[in-house]
Amino acid sequence: MGASCPLGAVLTSLPNDVTAGRMARMSLHQIIAPIIDFAYPPRCPACGDPVDGGGFGTVDALCPDCFGMVERPGSPACATCQYPFSENTLGNDAQCAACLHDPPEHDGMTAATFYGPVSKDLILSLKYGGRMALADMLGRQIAARLPDFSRDTIIAPVPLHRWRLWKRGYNQAALLGRAIARAKALSLVPDALERVRRTTPLGGMDAAQRRAMVAGSIRANPRHAALLANRPVILVDDVFTTGATTGECVRVLKAAGAGAVHVACYARTRSGEG
Repeated sequence: MGASCPLGAVLTSLPNDVTAGRMARMSLHQIIAPIIDFAYPPRCPACGDPVDGGGFGTVDALCPDCFGMVERPGSPACATCQYPFSENTLGNDAQCAACLHDPPEHDGMTAATFYGPVSKDLILSLKYGGRMALADMLGRQIAARLPDFSRDTIIAPVPLHRWRLWKRGYNQAALLGRAIARAKALSLVPDALERVRRTTPLGGMDAAQRRAMVAGSIRANPRHAALLANRPVILVDDVFTTGATTGECVRVLKAAGAGAVHVACYARTRSGEG
């Protein structure tokens, strides 16, 4: 007989109630993951430099340089939309001029970052580069900044039109919402909202043009009318620019009977309304 097999020792030491299928999966992962991590070390999802990650198949961290370039909302800021103030002289409940002049439809907002070079690269990679694994990391970052919500809160992503969804293959807002739902132990309703009219890309339009473009393009899914009734909602999107799309979604949700609607996104621009 040859030398004993280490893998056999591992398998025989596992509890009897572990199924054979689970043993096979565990053993395969334990063998393959270190090899792949050695040959292909985890890399920063923004610049590609090697990082200390969470192991095979995960996207967990930015490199120190990219992490240092990411700007995050903080204080002082607008209590409604997180727009930054230059001086902390107005108090914690102060609102920016845009929110005072034209109060937003939503009941609060959380952004994980300000839109900048690193956050832009991450969002474009998720949105157009097929890097769906990024959604878990970005979603956890959003969740970490969210306040606590009641357990009956539902998470609703900003919807894509069916043709755009077919072309892209996934809705990045829904992937972010799934990660947030897991982190916060809340329910995700991926089709709570529906795009009923295709719109042209909003880039280059001002706030008024954006609002006109998205008006009437979104509806609440009638199959979820009872689910939405009086329930608080976290509306999830990747980027908050002028608030045109999220504003339309919030109006639709509240018209369908939803309670307070809180907007959550990975990045928000520094300009535009709340």
